[in-house]
Amino acid sequence: MADIAHLLKKINSGDNAIFKSLYGDDTLVLKKQGDAYSNLLNRFRTEFGQSDAELFSSPGRTEIGGNHTDHNMGRVLAGSVSLDNIAVAAKNNSGIIRINSAGYPAFEVDISDLEPRENEKFRSAALVRGIVAELIRAGYRCEGFDACIDGRVPKGSGLSSSASFEVLTGAIISHLFNDGKLDPAKNAMIGQYAENKYFGKPCGLMDQTACAVGGLITIDFQYPAKPRVSKVDFDFTSSGFSLVITDTGGDHADLNEDYALLPREMKSVASALGANVLREVTLKDIVKAIPELRDKTGDRAILRAYHFQQDNSRVVRQVEALNNGNFGAFLKMVIESGYSSFMYNQNIYSPHSTREQGVALGLALSEIMLRDKGAWRVHGGGFAGTIQAFVPADALDEYIYKMEKVFGSGACHKLFIRNEGAIRLEL
Repeated sequence: MADIAHLLKKINSGDNAIFKSLYGDDTLVLKKQGDAYSNLLNRFRTEFGQSDAELFSSPGRTEIGGNHTDHNMGRVLAGSVSLDNIAVAAKNNSGIIRINSAGYPAFEVDISDLEPRENEKFRSAALVRGIVAELIRAGYRCEGFDACIDGRVPKGSGLSSSASFEVLTGAIISHLFNDGKLDPAKNAMIGQYAENKYFGKPCGLMDQTACAVGGLITIDFQYPAKPRVSKVDFDFTSSGFSLVITDTGGDHADLNEDYALLPREMKSVASALGANVLREVTLKDIVKAIPELRDKTGDRAILRAYHFQQDNSRVVRQVEALNNGNFGAFLKMVIESGYSSFMYNQNIYSPHSTREQGVALGLALSEIMLRDKGAWRVHGGGFAGTIQAFVPADALDEYIYKMEKVFGSGACHKLFIRNEGAIRLEL
């Protein structure tokens, strides 16, 4: 634990290498980040009356390759980004976890009762309760602690604010009570368990893994209990392109069934072919069985299975292109992935709300501006929310200006891939 007054002094000195690794070299950005941490420390001290604490950061994530492949034991290419959730936390020598998160009601979790609660579904308390329950089952210690959180990964942005919150909670418990021994991959799996079983939302493991591990990574979920995570040796900052995430708007509240149907339909094709997931079958198997599959699963399920097979294999080629420094080939495959999501996976807008197609509109505008010089695709789960674009430096200002003219000021987020996952900050 560190004295809060000492932490504030270190932050105000302005010479913190960790901040540069998380947020880049821009002086104004670093000043803004320092102010955010200072404000959070002061808020924690006022709210909980503690004089010692630790600082934590957990990134959002961007999916770069492999759209809706993780839940069928496929491959993904992902990166942790410079937008993050930050926390100040300290033990409180009780059995109560008390969390004060900016913009949300404060809540408490009594760790003497870790059974799922129906009235907590879709609330942060459910995630914390589930994480603690699974950590304790796995042999880790957990006691009461206080935390103030500044959630700076926008909710519904496609940057996985919930996954970031989950692995942030895991990192806090790891460092406060377990000497930092929680492995990032294990932290990710525990976060996914809490989201599935306690929070009530079906999700794969990609989001949590990218947030927990950090950097540009490829993940192979062929063996879900132990996914293979590999770092990709490519520096995006040297490419001359910026990664821009644009929030096109739209409400995710009524999309749970759309999200749930996607893996269900993919798995229905696998099941009809005698397998559990699409990773266990080939495209040749699917094409051969199409006449029978149309009656058993419906056409959309077949198209989604086709998307899985193509995007799953495309990840391998994307990683190869990046490792070989062939950024042009990589961009071409980003566009191919986006078209596949639109035409075959059909997760660009909800079939129940065809009037609202912000993602499709954002993709159309991006194609107009970036054709032959950049790349664009849906970002994250789809149906509403965000798109991703790789924008060359000479088109960046115009791209952001025109996108924000349609989707509103602040809709665009210029990001970079950071190397650190969910961590305790060492100032």
